[in-house]
Amino acid sequence: MARVEPLRALHYDLAVTGGLAPVISPPYDVIDAAQRAELLRRSPNNIVEIDLPIGDTPYDDAAETLDRWVADGVLVRDDQPAIWAVEQRYSAPGSGEQLVRRGFLARVSVEQYGEGRIRPHERTHAGPKEDRLRLTRATGANLSPIFALYSDPSGIATGTLEAVASSDQPWDEVMTDDGALTKMWRVTDARLVAAICEAASESELLIADGHHRYETARVFSEEADAPAGSSHLLAYLVALEDPGLVVFPTHRLVGGLSEDQWRALDVAIAEHFDRVQLDSPSEPTGDSGAGVEIAFVDSRDGSTSLLRLRDPASAKAALPDRSDAYRELDTGVLEALILHEALGLDEQRIDHLDGFGYARDLDAAVAGVLDGEWDAAFLMGSTPVSRIRAIASAGENMPPKSTYFFPKIPTGLLINPLGE
Repeated sequence: MARVEPLRALHYDLAVTGGLAPVISPPYDVIDAAQRAELLRRSPNNIVEIDLPIGDTPYDDAAETLDRWVADGVLVRDDQPAIWAVEQRYSAPGSGEQLVRRGFLARVSVEQYGEGRIRPHERTHAGPKEDRLRLTRATGANLSPIFALYSDPSGIATGTLEAVASSDQPWDEVMTDDGALTKMWRVTDARLVAAICEAASESELLIADGHHRYETARVFSEEADAPAGSSHLLAYLVALEDPGLVVFPTHRLVGGLSEDQWRALDVAIAEHFDRVQLDSPSEPTGDSGAGVEIAFVDSRDGSTSLLRLRDPASAKAALPDRSDAYRELDTGVLEALILHEALGLDEQRIDHLDGFGYARDLDAAVAGVLDGEWDAAFLMGSTPVSRIRAIASAGENMPPKSTYFFPKIPTGLLINPLGE
């Protein structure tokens, strides 16, 4: 099993920064140049200066900035190991349902993927892994956590985290730009720490978000001059049973279609799907019991239709080496029958966003088609956590961005130094 342990975190001195609000950021891979500049306007000590460095020598600059912040007391190191309880209150995108998700920050042993240890659930791209590796080498630290899921059927860890949140004032709380109220508690009580870590360590871990960071950590830990602390990495852990754990979809966009591709798309839809016109664009439910469903927005007439896979045998024929759970995955079926087979978009073109794109917001996906930026949009449904777990347990990886775990855990809450 992957070992879950407390850590001596490096974190902001709230008295120096005025709290977390000015210095945290979203994950690096969702930040553009304008947002990076805005974050640094909030504070020159915003974590984005280190986690998303720019310039001629970005990695060296990030390391120098980190060292300077420690020397100046902007960042301080805990004297004793702790875990950090995290509570996020948020409105579900689309429905507005009010939800609470509880987890904790700790460090997790870096393991090879495999049964009983830790599993991925999505394919990754090479470029981000190289960037994160160079940053890790320079800074000698995990600047942001992976997001992993563990099973807590007894509710021991979940109940302990809930008790912590109800009994103590938080170390700090912050409203993030996505509307989530995030609260943190430092937990040093040895009994509570042991109860939470032991419960999580008894479970196989499933990476929900941060595959690139995990694979970077694994490569780094195997390098000849890697520090002793590289055998662990920073992780945010949430129980699979947590009622606030919801998975949202990421929609697919295609553009630059030739006449032949349009013709092949129409043929594939007619061959494999029943098509029902919709009055307005909407996301499929993702788990309606009706089989694989995908909503299709067509730029040629502005229409939206629901594509329902007519026969599961089509998915079985297109995905002969995949599990039944994978063949029920809308992103997997779309990739096999439409993107690969009909449109000729191979994994390399998809990975490099060549004639292909993503949108997490339904309105943005539809607008991209109606405004002429894209030729078509495929609106996906949310994926049940049970299906994600079944696919991972079969040793399979879902297509990139098959899941969107919301809200994100902010970067800058904690840093995990790897020097020990």
